[in-house]
Amino acid sequence: MAIVLAALAVWMAYEMYARAQAELLWGHRTLVLLLAGWGLLVLFFYPKNQLLTWATLSGALLGLGIPGWLPLPFLMFIALVPLLFVEYALRDRADKPATFQVFRYSFHTFVVWNILSTAWIANSSIAAGLFTIIANSLLMTVPFVLAHHTRRVMERLGYAPLVAYWLVFEYLHYNWELHFPWLTLGNSFAQLPAFVQWYEYTGVLGGSLWVLLANVLFFEWLQVAHTRRQKLLRLSAWIALPIVFSLYQYFTWQEAEAGIEVVVVQPNYEPHYEESKVEEAEKLAKCLRLAEVQVTETTDYLLLPEATFGYAEVRQMEVYPTFQALREWMQRYPRLHIVSGANVYRELAPDEPATKVTRARPGSSFRYEAYNAAVQLRPNSRQVQLHKKSKLVPGPENFPFRRALFFLTPLLERFGGTTAGLGIEEEPVIFEGETARIAPLICYESVFGAYVSQFVRGGAQAIFIMTNDGWWDRSPGHRQHLYFASLRAIESRRSIARAANTGVSAFINSRGDVLQSTQYGEAAAIKARISLHRAPTFYLQWGDMIGRLSLFVAAIFLLNTLVRNILQKEG
Repeated sequence: MAIVLAALAVWMAYEMYARAQAELLWGHRTLVLLLAGWGLLVLFFYPKNQLLTWATLSGALLGLGIPGWLPLPFLMFIALVPLLFVEYALRDRADKPATFQVFRYSFHTFVVWNILSTAWIANSSIAAGLFTIIANSLLMTVPFVLAHHTRRVMERLGYAPLVAYWLVFEYLHYNWELHFPWLTLGNSFAQLPAFVQWYEYTGVLGGSLWVLLANVLFFEWLQVAHTRRQKLLRLSAWIALPIVFSLYQYFTWQEAEAGIEVVVVQPNYEPHYEESKVEEAEKLAKCLRLAEVQVTETTDYLLLPEATFGYAEVRQMEVYPTFQALREWMQRYPRLHIVSGANVYRELAPDEPATKVTRARPGSSFRYEAYNAAVQLRPNSRQVQLHKKSKLVPGPENFPFRRALFFLTPLLERFGGTTAGLGIEEEPVIFEGETARIAPLICYESVFGAYVSQFVRGGAQAIFIMTNDGWWDRSPGHRQHLYFASLRAIESRRSIARAANTGVSAFINSRGDVLQSTQYGEAAAIKARISLHRAPTFYLQWGDMIGRLSLFVAAIFLLNTLVRNILQKEG
């Protein structure tokens, strides 16, 4: 087996090198390479026993339950059960060996899960893919190992600590510098929005609580024979009742009648090798050529993808040639607003103090800050509205924990990142128009439900997403990103127009249904009338309340664990 895995890993590495030299994309080769590489490490460093089999099964079920491959989210209700058997089997051992073994097997589970779900990240950078998989897997072991330790000293708590610690992990993963909430358990149902309409009350953390408790109840049902009927009824009710309520909401939900006509353009430039070679004038001409097929005098908005144009200086955008050309073209369409992604920068004055995102041009006194931004051009106005991306991708756009991880600076810059990072918007900017108020989201921002809710609380009636998902080739990554947008529609009850440079552009209604979409790898323009909603949802008003409550409960559990450990040592 070791020889087969080694040969497979070498073959994939050679294939990827050869394709890179020929400027071809890697597809699923990164997945095969990472699975083969991890399989080799497991063969050499893990015992071949039943515990390893159970841990591997958990990782596989978790990986298949995340959208992108097949719509199998219901696997998540049992995905953690094999790993719970591993922890149960290890619980009665001596403290240190048991804790280490729980870490060891859970880490294996989470590496398998992360590889199956997010190996596509390595298509943009092998280093980024490896770091994300290893770092995220290590972080996932923290709530599991902590729960194991708490349960050892306070067994009467059952699996409540695991539920609380895991929800805190997911909540913090939305709210710290190394944020990567991609594998939040509640995201599993993004491909089947009809089953999670109740996210308008709880957000995706409600789905995580749903999944966690289902796993605990199923595990307990398997353990105790004399109360199985009662536990089966409890498990069935816990799974079925939210689904029944959701289906009722889904089929009775009414879309708002008033709406806006939106045209979305997908220019389809491959980002690794093609896009940087295309002149901006050519991009502009192609976007307008595609738009003209769909735009009419009744069109309210034209939406273009992330980073379509630029670089423009923020104080000179009104005279930026591309924006002037767009204004001239807009004269034919009296209602038309144009919203587009753009790269912009701000030049610093000689006496202006530097910030943590200030960059300097080598051999020059020129200093500037760069932004990944969205702009809006309005009819009969020279003003250019600007929103700067605030949820930055760790690594390529932002260097998290810069002071502590200063030694990684050469590696980050070697693989296309920057220690300077990009500037951000301190407060969400809503694009004001004659016919609507729009929340402009740029790529990664659409994964953060609480962040999106800030726009909607500020009065946004619809959501526009600008992205470029071609970095990951035809992998689950671009499909996952599309499906997650459906969850934002449910949480906020706002319709969504989504423009991808390469990927899938789409229209999504406020129930989370993808109504119309493009194909991956095609240049196209699509048009639809989307509804405008005003009423706030419970989630918009209260945010991630489940996460905040879990933080409080987890703090109590941890404090009690610490106190009992001290008392045991003194006794």
